[in-house]
Amino acid sequence: MIRTIVAGTALLGLLAAGTAQAAADTYSWTGMGENVPGSAKCSTYKMTIDVTVDGTAVKGIFQQQGRDQRHFEAVLDGKGAFKGKAAVGGGSMNVSGSISDKESAVLLDGYCKFGGKLTKK
Repeated sequence: MIRTIVAGTALLGLLAAGTAQAAADTYSWTGMGENVPGSAKCSTYKMTIDVTVDGTAVKGIFQQQGRDQRHFEAVLDGKGAFKGKAAVGGGSMNVSGSISDKESAVLLDGYCKFGGKLTKK
């Protein structure tokens, strides 16, 4: 009886491991902003952008130092690129980027430009 329970438990463990999904890939960028026309303070703004990719779903969280945390969602196309919008205050920022084995990058473009090469965590 004990042997049957142990064997059954081991079999369930193997089945569960075989059906487990691969972990999502996570990336990060931290840096200073770049000015856009009409803005002169962007180079003093520090931003952190974290991106999680699960299949073709892209989810990002970003936070400018001293400000509220924000988010965006996008979908990877067949070439590994993504585009979307992120709500900020009363407006929005364009979000774009790419995810590949060679290089991954993100760009938030709106009141300032933030982004660059993503580092895989």
